[in-house]
Amino acid sequence: MAWNEPGGNDKDPWGNRGDQGPPDLDEVFRKAQDRLSGIFGGGGSGGGEGGGGLSYGLIAVLAAVGLLLYAFSGIYQVDEKERGVVFRFGAAQEALVMPGLHWNPPIIDKVERVNVTNVYSHQHQALMLTEDENIVDINMSVQYLASDPRAYLVNVRSPENSLSHATESALRHVVGSSTMDSVITDGRAAIALEVQQRLQNYLDLYGAGITVSTVNIDQSAPPAQVKDAFDDVQKAKEDEQRYINQANALAEQIIPEARGDAAKQVEQANAYRDQVIARAEGEAERFKKLLAEYSVSKRVTRDRLYMDALEKVLSQSSKVMVDVEGGNNMLYLPLDRMTQNNTPARVGNESSVDSVRNASDAILRELNDRVTTNRRRDTR
Repeated sequence: MAWNEPGGNDKDPWGNRGDQGPPDLDEVFRKAQDRLSGIFGGGGSGGGEGGGGLSYGLIAVLAAVGLLLYAFSGIYQVDEKERGVVFRFGAAQEALVMPGLHWNPPIIDKVERVNVTNVYSHQHQALMLTEDENIVDINMSVQYLASDPRAYLVNVRSPENSLSHATESALRHVVGSSTMDSVITDGRAAIALEVQQRLQNYLDLYGAGITVSTVNIDQSAPPAQVKDAFDDVQKAKEDEQRYINQANALAEQIIPEARGDAAKQVEQANAYRDQVIARAEGEAERFKKLLAEYSVSKRVTRDRLYMDALEKVLSQSSKVMVDVEGGNNMLYLPLDRMTQNNTPARVGNESSVDSVRNASDAILRELNDRVTTNRRRDTR
């Protein structure tokens, strides 16, 4: 039976007796507060004199729970490849947080972790003006590390933007002092190395805490608008270099041959000179010996010289002389063989010279023999 039905006990569950009005909410909240206070060991409300609120025990429990949550929220871990920078009330501390498990008071300290082993890459592309007033399109990549975490986070507001601006400045300085041929051909490696050194100097001056590991020029070419004209120029230069190489090769071939021919002619001239001198000296020596023999036996020497001269002349003639006095007029003359054997000797032929020398030597021997024979006879 409901409490407000006829015959009920007229007991209001909200604490209102004999009153059929709505429940008193203040009374309800007061009763709930008293029950909670009784649970945690505190006294209930004293009709307005003791005042309301939570007991000291509840406050202590809540404070302990808050302290535990605060303590646990300050625990963090730094990985092996990371270093931590502590900001205490916004001011960066000098000491870095090394890898491991650490604790810092929340709200007071804030820890920023920086990866010091990861190699970051920055792509940069720009149009550059070279020293010879040509425009080149360069696409390069910069690989770097955050070597100093504190400087990386504190000294510059945006390390990536600072790196981009420093890369632009270093690249323009190096390319502006180089020619177009060196930038787009075999000089790219040297240009990349110089850009890396200059870029590192800029970053050290900024105190950015960045170490540049590698600078690579991925592409360097003329702008697309003038690429066709540039290709024509390159082909013309290649043709020029090819013609120069061909001319040098021909010169290298002809000059040694000419020098060899000149040396050969000089050697032949020296040999001919030595030969003529030797022959003249031999003829002079032979003439002296013939003169000595001629003074001893004039007739014999003169006859022998006459016969040698006649033999030499007739040996070079195709005529046949036959002495038929007192003999048979019918002679068989093999003219074909005689003409073949008695061909005229050419002037300067070495075989004719040798034959003359042999004949002269034979004459000298014969004269010597005759002189010796005459002397023996005179001695007897």
